[in-house]
Amino acid sequence: MQVRFFTKVSLFIAVLALPQFVPSGSISQSLLCSSVLASEARSLGETGDSGEAGVKGNNGRNSDSLTVFADGSPMTLDLSGGNGVAGQQGVEGYDALCDRQPNKDVGKDLKGADGGSGGDGGDGGVGGDGGSLTVYATDKEDLKQVYVVAAGGEGGMAGKAGEGGEGCECDRPYWNEETCFGDPGSPNYSCTTQEFQCTDGYSGRKGRDGRKGRNGKDGTLTLINLDKSLAPDFPEVTAPISELKGRGFTLSRNVWESKDNAADLFAPGSIIANKYKELVARHEHSVLVVWDAPQPVENFNDKQITLSLKGENDANIFFPEDLWLETKRVKRDNITELFVFNAVRTKDVADLTIDGLFGQGASLELDVFDEAEQSELIGTEFAIKYKVGEKSENKNFFGGSSTVYKPKFEGSIPADAIAKKGNLFTLQLGKLPIPPEYLKPGLEVEVEVVAKRSLGENSQVKKLSTQTTIEKLNSGT
Repeated sequence: MQVRFFTKVSLFIAVLALPQFVPSGSISQSLLCSSVLASEARSLGETGDSGEAGVKGNNGRNSDSLTVFADGSPMTLDLSGGNGVAGQQGVEGYDALCDRQPNKDVGKDLKGADGGSGGDGGDGGVGGDGGSLTVYATDKEDLKQVYVVAAGGEGGMAGKAGEGGEGCECDRPYWNEETCFGDPGSPNYSCTTQEFQCTDGYSGRKGRDGRKGRNGKDGTLTLINLDKSLAPDFPEVTAPISELKGRGFTLSRNVWESKDNAADLFAPGSIIANKYKELVARHEHSVLVVWDAPQPVENFNDKQITLSLKGENDANIFFPEDLWLETKRVKRDNITELFVFNAVRTKDVADLTIDGLFGQGASLELDVFDEAEQSELIGTEFAIKYKVGEKSENKNFFGGSSTVYKPKFEGSIPADAIAKKGNLFTLQLGKLPIPPEYLKPGLEVEVEVVAKRSLGENSQVKKLSTQTTIEKLNSGT
């Protein structure tokens, strides 16, 4: 047994401490020996495989939703969610495949193979949710005759972890082997005794237990104080004008309030989520569109009107930005009638051009023409700024004198100074309070026109201008 404690390290120290007993030619052999002693251990067998994880349990079934009318008759309602299925147990780790420990000529330490790890347990399935319940009841006391169970299902139990597999064990934990170098009888021949160790393999790691499934949610209650089915919210509608013509739209909004203690409304022992929502009001307002315009409504099929509920009993009406409508609204109780008398596209509102300056003196006139030919529908007001050109003493870029236009009149044109024929407006400048000397032929004038166009509540301003010379009348005219 004394040899057992003569380890690799102590043997090496002994060799170094007593060099006189070791031939010089065997020093390299001793170093080689220590290198061999430091080699890694050899595996005794093969590591066991890990066990498979347990399968997760199936989730419980969610209950269906239900709508009932409570009139005081006894009812029993089962809206429970299904229970989740338990997770499966993890598979045990597999034992190591062990070899017989050799008796001699091993030359290395031995390490028993480890067992395989156990599989994790499967998680439990999630419990199913309880069903949502909608109850129509004009008297809450009628709910006392209703027994409802809308509990969420229980979560499935967790699967247990699999145990680890067994590792390989050693028959002999220690043994000695003699190792010689060189030829027997020669000066460089030497032997040494080395101790080797065999270590048992570890058992595999135990797997992790699965997690219990989450319980399902309790079903919820919606309470409606009506004896007929509740219509859905319809607070806004956007539709083509042609679709709105001659028909009404009822805008609506349901108003809800969140309350507590739902189970207290039902028969004792009922199970349902604590919070519930109750209909406390329903706002409605109808809009009727009456097309009474001379323009065919089909001309505006690409245009849409938006109606939206305003407050408890009114409506907002939004027209397209690129369309002018002359309308009138008449509200009676919870109905708004929208009458449309005229319609014109915005792009046609300000399509005006100056058609020329004619005459002189009291007969001086400026023509403005409506290219879109909408003037029978659209109201038009005019204002002008009348300027006369005068020669300036300051030289222009080319060395000649420049013309400066100075105002001689600015203001609105009265209706009796406007002659209208269809889509042609003749502005009779000679009737305005402009001094006669500024209306003479040959004068260079600049006229700025501001035209205000309007239809119903819509209006827009168009600015025009022209620079020209008052022409002389032909002789004989």
